Amino acid sequence: MRYALFLFLGSCILSMSSISGQVVHPTLEVTPIYSGFSSPVDLVHAGDGSSRLFVVERGGVIKVIKNGTTLSTPFLDIDSLVLSGGERGLLGLAFHPNYLSNGYFFINYTDNSGDTQISRYTRSASNPDVADVESKRLILNIHQTSSNHNGGCLRFSPVDSFLYIAMGDGGGTGDPLNNAQNQQLLLGKILRIDIDSETDSTNYAIPSDNPFIDDPTTLNEIWAIGLRNPWRFNFDRQTGDLWIGDVGQGSKEEVDFQAASSIGGENYGWRCYEGSNTYDTSGCGPAGSYDYPIFEYGRSAATGGWSITGGVVYRGHNECLQGVYVVADYGSENFWTILPDGAGWSTNRFKPSNVFSISAFGEDEAGEIYAVSLNGTIYGINGTSLTVDDDPINPGTYTASGIIESNGVIPAGNTVTFQAGGSIQLNADFEVIAGAEFIGELGCFE
Repeated sequence: MRYALFLFLGSCILSMSSISGQVVHPTLEVTPIYSGFSSPVDLVHAGDGSSRLFVVERGGVIKVIKNGTTLSTPFLDIDSLVLSGGERGLLGLAFHPNYLSNGYFFINYTDNSGDTQISRYTRSASNPDVADVESKRLILNIHQTSSNHNGGCLRFSPVDSFLYIAMGDGGGTGDPLNNAQNQQLLLGKILRIDIDSETDSTNYAIPSDNPFIDDPTTLNEIWAIGLRNPWRFNFDRQTGDLWIGDVGQGSKEEVDFQAASSIGGENYGWRCYEGSNTYDTSGCGPAGSYDYPIFEYGRSAATGGWSITGGVVYRGHNECLQGVYVVADYGSENFWTILPDGAGWSTNRFKPSNVFSISAFGEDEAGEIYAVSLNGTIYGINGTSLTVDDDPINPGTYTASGIIESNGVIPAGNTVTFQAGGSIQLNADFEVIAGAEFIGELGCFE
């Protein structure tokens, strides 16, 4: 019989549940940490060892959180260049994998003509907390056909170090121009470009293994097809897998998954399909031509929500959350955890109290994750769970309550009690001192 206790990051009151032999989903703890931002839509780190967080505000400003304090001077202010409001604005930020040495970072914003601009900037040579506003270098300009569905997310792959760009279908109900399936347009796609090389006509190059590089019917920048509004996507920093949250039209919100081993070229179906439902199949291929979501939910408060915000796979210090993908809905404030269960995927819905309008998820350099609210608040995310072995155990709820200090010590006079048809009591040395027999592993405390 094994008893193992893992403790991390501070004191708290614990509540956990588990059924033997099943995938165990952590109970999420969503706690406000920072506030006072103006319509934040993205949060990233620079990967330079500085432990800073960079918060993207839709109006055109990037702010720095350093040592727990938001600096008064913005990292970048391009308000005059940005058309902001609704789904427009400064929408995405990504730091070059070699940012520490070259100082390059990339932004995605809606310019004053309503079109998407992907541009490169460089940090100031004299102050690492400020960018050189005069260093702008245009990478891509993409014409938008409407005011919504701009996408906006930028991320570098941990596998190949190329820049991936999320583009919405250009807007309008039901993709009226069929942009997402038009392979001669960059709208409704995930793009993949090499920003360390360039050609005579562009400030970037096409990776030689892009999936359509030898296909004259398809633009070379395209990595994946058939997305409506992939507002937020992220790579699993450990595996390189790609997770995409694609906002639905009228019936489904979806999460699409692309394994790190993919060679690209996936077609996620829009507007032929909305999630796994048919939408408008005129001119579409057979059903087997498309890649369907690993998770979807109906567009209502009862079934899930109506605007998915793609999340992050946790790779921080909390053992409970390892490998868990956390995602939320902007409208309903529902959160989900997604885990592989062998044959497919297991999901669990959770609704924290007093958490609203989640517009993005981000992670810091240590792999801890955050939820960003459009109302200006940034939340930290932790988790607790009780894991059990496959040995027989009565299904049910196991509740732990007690205070555990940040150094993992139970203060004098306190115990942690597990209810399992009786109780399991642990002393300050985590020894079982009383209670019913328990077969399993006591683990993952936050």
